[in-house]
Amino acid sequence: MELTSAVHCLAALAQTTRLAIYRKLIEAGPEGLSAGQIGEALSVAPATLSFHLKELSHAALVSSRQESRYVFYAANYGVMAELMTYLTENCCRGMPQACFSQVETALADCCAPRAKRSTKRH
Repeated sequence: MELTSAVHCLAALAQTTRLAIYRKLIEAGPEGLSAGQIGEALSVAPATLSFHLKELSHAALVSSRQESRYVFYAANYGVMAELMTYLTENCCRGMPQACFSQVETALADCCAPRAKRSTKRH
């Protein structure tokens, strides 16, 4: 990831509603959530939600897909990984394994597989 892309991603996430949306999509997993589900879960009005999703999409942090009359949004895990790598690539004075072991431990705690995901759609 280049500096300008990293700045664009970080700027998109540097707003409370967008960060909440992104965290919700990370939590939802690769299948994502419909716009209605996101708005309902976060109590965000449709016009406001649309604006914030557009900003996240322009930063390539989320992708969308149309299913019937619903639009589903999902986090772009590849871009998230690139951003995390960019932020940590010069970590620990050339010994990144020290940083990565802490990141891996934190990710294992937060991202353990769920027993069963809900398939409820709005």
